[in-house]
Amino acid sequence: MGAIFQSLGRTVLAGVVLLIVLVLVAGGGSIGGMAWSTFAMRWLHVLNGVMWIGLLWYFNFVQIPSMPKIPDEQKPAISKVIAPAALFWFRWAALGTVITGLLLSWMSGYIAPALGLQRPFLAIGIGMWLALIMAFNVWFIIWPNQQKALGMVQVEAADKAKAARTAMLTSRLNTMLSIPMLYCMVAQQNGGL
Repeated sequence: MGAIFQSLGRTVLAGVVLLIVLVLVAGGGSIGGMAWSTFAMRWLHVLNGVMWIGLLWYFNFVQIPSMPKIPDEQKPAISKVIAPAALFWFRWAALGTVITGLLLSWMSGYIAPALGLQRPFLAIGIGMWLALIMAFNVWFIIWPNQQKALGMVQVEAADKAKAARTAMLTSRLNTMLSIPMLYCMVAQQNGGL
């Protein structure tokens, strides 16, 4: 068992195998068909969303506030190793969340009225637009500026500091937007808004 948990790849694979076993044992004959496909897409959407928002909140609740407390000689471990890896998963989870969310809304037949902010899909529509804004921020504001701030793209010191501030403020904007976005996503199925 220890060999499984010493490797992230083996741990994730074991989780997938466990999921398949649970679905086969508990799922009975319900696998397949449009209803199951829609459910599977919703699960993938939630899985990606947990990764995305989890990392967003990690950056804002843990990494950013902790950086001033870290001695200068230890900061390269964050900026050269941890932050680039976290940003990789962050941006791809954002894209995965958007793609699976759009596919889910298409499969469920509400993509146009939701994006058009029409009732009865107003809540999910607002959530979708907030998520699209947030994903845009991830790919086109946060990531390019983080590349400068982390030294992946060489810029002058003043531009590096400006890029770090822009990335941080945009990440804070996304943190703020994540609160109503998550509410809207849950509200649609539970009668809120």
